[in-house]
Amino acid sequence: MHENNISYVFLLGFPNLHSFNIILFLLLLNVYCFTICGNVLIIALVSMSKTLHSPMYFFITQVSVLDILMATNILPYVLHIVLHDGGTMSLAACISQFYVFAVSEASECFIFMVMSYDRYLAICNPLRYNAIVSKTFCGISVFLSLSLSVFLMGINVIHICKLDFCGPSLIDHFFCDFPPILMLSCSDTSQILMQAALIGIFIITFPFIMIILSYVFIITTILNIRSISGRQKAFSTCSSHLTVVCIFFGTLFSVYVVPTKGQLLATSKILSLLYTVVIPLLNPFIYSLRNKDFKSAFVKWKLNYN
Repeated sequence: MHENNISYVFLLGFPNLHSFNIILFLLLLNVYCFTICGNVLIIALVSMSKTLHSPMYFFITQVSVLDILMATNILPYVLHIVLHDGGTMSLAACISQFYVFAVSEASECFIFMVMSYDRYLAICNPLRYNAIVSKTFCGISVFLSLSLSVFLMGINVIHICKLDFCGPSLIDHFFCDFPPILMLSCSDTSQILMQAALIGIFIITFPFIMIILSYVFIITTILNIRSISGRQKAFSTCSSHLTVVCIFFGTLFSVYVVPTKGQLLATSKILSLLYTVVIPLLNPFIYSLRNKDFKSAFVKWKLNYN
């Protein structure tokens, strides 16, 4: 029979901060504000500037939407935890937070894969680019990315809800991630761990392999361009995407793919901070600072509103 002896969980967050609580709170509050403002600015610039009405920038706006969702799902409660040396959350809210987090991360994995295919066609097969990467293709790609993420992460959450939770009701983390939730259960979790590993291969490993293959072809094509300026122009169109992908998948592999036995809890929290807090903050800066089209669109926007 399915029974829960706990209905609430207590997230420890960052214990023993002492007098640094306020400093960390202000730092994370600024990070959250900059994350929201930066990603909203990206969405606004792409929607208003005709020069940014291309498939690549459309996919960038989808990443920005997911980053806003990620930050809003996790950071407000992290701020509460830091300010109050921990926080209580219902078990249902905890599982819901994990689900929203997992869906947004999985969706980004798929969208980054589609973006690499977009760059592959633009550089390696430019004559067929407009015929393949149409508005319909972009819409279907985003829809499938979100639908697959909702479905696959839903399978995990359904199985989590079937577990018996008997405590202890403490989570030594700053948000409800998959491993800490399973640690609350007194059921046999071997089956759900195997299922999660298989889903992880499809969501993280498969897109990463496809991205690597795309960039092998892209780099080979760029190296075959005779002029140095031609090489630089070709590489500049995908350098921002490559930078974001390396940071994003690097941290995901460190936390979810590489074995974590013996890994310090503090190290795990720092790595988790990277993909839940730092990357959503960095994405707008990487795309805007390394992209001439964004810079010119921002300058035009400023001139129009001054």
